Amino acid sequence: MLFSRFKNHLPSADEALKGRPEPEFTVPDRHTVLGNALLGPYPEGLEVADFGLGCFWGAERKFWQTEGVWTTLVGYQGGHTPNPTYEEVCSGHTGHTEAVRVVFDPAKVSYAALLKVFWESHDPTQGFRQGNDVGTQYRSAIYTHSPKQAATAEASRAAYQKVLTASGYADITTELLPAGPFYPAEPYHQQYLDKNPAGYCGIGGTGVSCPVGVAQAED
Repeated sequence: MLFSRFKNHLPSADEALKGRPEPEFTVPDRHTVLGNALLGPYPEGLEVADFGLGCFWGAERKFWQTEGVWTTLVGYQGGHTPNPTYEEVCSGHTGHTEAVRVVFDPAKVSYAALLKVFWESHDPTQGFRQGNDVGTQYRSAIYTHSPKQAATAEASRAAYQKVLTASGYADITTELLPAGPFYPAEPYHQQYLDKNPAGYCGIGGTGVSCPVGVAQAED
């Protein structure tokens, strides 16, 4: 099938679905747990972080449970297709991964602390899969919003690679790029595990603690 080859291969811009100029749905106004606005502009002083760590249902819950996080929303990032649908992303033919946007107060939680949640909540060595979830949309990713975020993320990746290697894990496959367009997912995906407490959650870490908080990985 045309779409099946993109379960383990990222499409080029020419191969990707063309998408649409506007989304097919409207995102809810408020977070069902935190009560704050899902979409910006956000209050002054808050910062934005974007992560992909497998199925975004469980990933979003990890972050909304983190002290200092103001709001979270799930969406699609890192691909080519504008305003994709869930079905299109799952086909592998958009190039997007399932992502979580985390809006946080840096006076209450550091970006490094969010990276610790990110690394410890999934296995970043699995390539285009996360556990039993297989496909390019489940790849591990960090999309940064500033040079400072990029430097912190790179240092944390190097530090975590050391402890993963010592524990017998393979190389980290996490995609680390400047943030591109973030397309919010359909309303039913937002805070899915709050609306469906017994719903599927494929998130699971390696059990290896991440030494985030150091300015640089040791040589």
